[in-house]
Amino acid sequence: MAVLVSLGLAAQPKGQRNEGFVPYTWDEATGKIWLEAGRWGQEFLYVTSLPAGIGSNDIGLDRGQLGRTQVVRWERSGNKVLLVASNLDYRAVGGGADERRAVKESFAESVLWGFEASVSEGKVLVDATQFLLRDAHGVAEALQRARQGTYRVDASRSVFYLPRTKAFPKNTEIEAVITLTGGPAGQWLSSVTPAADAVTVRMHHSFVELPGPGFEPREFDPRGGYFPLSYFDYSTPISEPVVKRMIRRHRLTAEKPIVYYLDRGAPEPVRTALLEGARWWADAFAAAGYPKGFQVELMPEGADPMDLRYNVIQWVHRSTRGWSYGASVTDPRTGEILKGHVTLGSLRVRQDYLIAEAFRAPYGESGEDAQMMAMPLARLRQLAAHEVGHTLGLGHNYIASAQGSASVMDYPHPMIRLDAKGVPDLSKAYDEGIGAWDKLSIRWGYAAGTKAERTGWLVEAEKKGLYFLTDQDARPAGSAHPQTHLWDNGANAVDELMRMMGVRAKGLERFGEANIRPGTSLAQLEDVLVPLYLSHRYQVEAAVKTVGGLEYRYAVRGDGQTPTTLVPAAEQWRALDAALGTLKPEALTLPERIVKMIPPRPAGIRATRELFAGRTGLAFDPVGAAETAAGMVLELVLDAERAARLVEHAARDAKQPSLGGVIDRVWGATWKAPAAAGLGGEVQRAVQLTALRQVMGLAANERAAGAARAVALLKVAELKAWLGAQPGSAQKVFALAQIAQFEKDPAQMKLPKAQEAPPGMPIGLDVLDECEWR
Repeated sequence: MAVLVSLGLAAQPKGQRNEGFVPYTWDEATGKIWLEAGRWGQEFLYVTSLPAGIGSNDIGLDRGQLGRTQVVRWERSGNKVLLVASNLDYRAVGGGADERRAVKESFAESVLWGFEASVSEGKVLVDATQFLLRDAHGVAEALQRARQGTYRVDASRSVFYLPRTKAFPKNTEIEAVITLTGGPAGQWLSSVTPAADAVTVRMHHSFVELPGPGFEPREFDPRGGYFPLSYFDYSTPISEPVVKRMIRRHRLTAEKPIVYYLDRGAPEPVRTALLEGARWWADAFAAAGYPKGFQVELMPEGADPMDLRYNVIQWVHRSTRGWSYGASVTDPRTGEILKGHVTLGSLRVRQDYLIAEAFRAPYGESGEDAQMMAMPLARLRQLAAHEVGHTLGLGHNYIASAQGSASVMDYPHPMIRLDAKGVPDLSKAYDEGIGAWDKLSIRWGYAAGTKAERTGWLVEAEKKGLYFLTDQDARPAGSAHPQTHLWDNGANAVDELMRMMGVRAKGLERFGEANIRPGTSLAQLEDVLVPLYLSHRYQVEAAVKTVGGLEYRYAVRGDGQTPTTLVPAAEQWRALDAALGTLKPEALTLPERIVKMIPPRPAGIRATRELFAGRTGLAFDPVGAAETAAGMVLELVLDAERAARLVEHAARDAKQPSLGGVIDRVWGATWKAPAAAGLGGEVQRAVQLTALRQVMGLAANERAAGAARAVALLKVAELKAWLGAQPGSAQKVFALAQIAQFEKDPAQMKLPKAQEAPPGMPIGLDVLDECEWR
């Protein structure tokens, strides 16, 4: 809704005028900024961003975060000036003036602000102070959404930040210090602010000339690996689709390369690693016909990273590790990327170092371990390339790890091998350079060529085993593709899981005091134990997705690809057995020597969410750790979507595994397995109850298919009958009591909660662009 200032006579501006795309006047005496409105009806870009953020990954308000991108124009009526945002989601691109007007008048626009005009020397000026000192980035909304309190802008504590307020011929940049006050502050906010009732950030406003002609939009193809930008075009003939899709990409010519600039705040040796990794893309552009088409340099001293003229790689600090991401400012008319903006979280590299500590046990008597620094720096190179790839327009390609590490746009798990002495080896944990898919995707998106030629490149690549599958195919726990995963390795997920379990066993065999620095509290051994004990978690996920799996492609009519294929039954059973093998007591039970050496946390070194949940108070809980690992596996195996597919696939092909058969095998691996002794027996009983909980949960899940719920209910009844025939035990009594309570009313059954797993390895990124902040 428009916000209109007083209808009276506007004050006359005083102060220093600054020429530029949108000229402005800074009035130091009043602390106001006046903008010159003009070019009536001509569109330009208005972009907001957050150059100084809050520093909590959980809240998500990072330094350098891009906000909304809008195409706007000045409109004047009498003494009023409006800043109007155009609605480009609905267009009539090929229509005449009347057709375009019909579309424009059919869908709402948005007046972002209303100003009172002041005419001075023939120029129309508006007092933009209130507009520029508002919460343009939606910080208050983000804090409330994160349950961190209720805040609002305090005008008395908000001013313009003049060092980053400048005007240039094609863009005007204005920055403000914005203070929001309120509360009560949540824990995340309190931990990162000196006074939680006052949160001060900086917000940036960019007014940018829209690019001129010469950029050719490129039509989206689901096989190409790019993000689409879509809109309705009502001038389209009825016989053709009304929704148009084009890819996002930079403008590139032989004379004008794409240049990225690295944040000078990145220290060495991080800085060199980031430069090297980001520069990998030069090989792809050279292969696409642009030998000097992509370059990465250090940010010029004094340059503003929020200035729309710069593609930027920012090194961002937070109180907790978390996302890195690639964002962009895109011309919504054409899909042209005007600014690539990468955010790299600085704590990510420390998580890789922790993984190296877990496997290498480097603090023994053998001296310095060169792999300890080499492995995290190799990850940083890959991470820089990955995030820059997003800002070039590319999406995740999560099947690349099964195609010989064909793309940096996959999420790589460190490849940990065993050397000749059985010691975990990290010397080749991450690949160097971009892959075959990366070169193909840049060629398809940036190289010259007709649509038919570009399609031919994709078809030929598919014949060689290179193709694209992305987030929707990999992220959901119940996703179906057997080779499309996050944080996995190898062409075959089952083979790699079994190999990884062997590496994990060797790591646990060597685990001890040498995993932490001398003088470190022994309680902090648990910090290093977690990534080692759960090092198989993502490979388990990859293997489980083979069960009820469906191979498929983004097939297009006429391209010759096979749309869908059921995974062979034998491979599904093999995957299930491998996953259930990770639940065996010998896999989950920690040796007594490890349990004994981890004392409760001392005062001043608090437990964090990165540790195992437990039920033993301050004492380390080895059974809770096992329950956590088992819960992750069984939640995947008995996912509602996977269960529905198992029912459907078995109905289509009797050779396919049935849901009932899968649950029978779960019972066989847990309840009906030979009894273990000692601590292994306690672990086994915890796993048994976890399995029962998951099957009952599937039966009670109202979102699951009715047939799947019916099968799960039957299998609970069969287990009940089996338990009734077993010798008496506390485990039997408790399980039968749980089943009896469940049978009374499955929907109301309060199932015991599984131990929540620690967050695990750095999750990676979600790609953010202007649409994310609407």
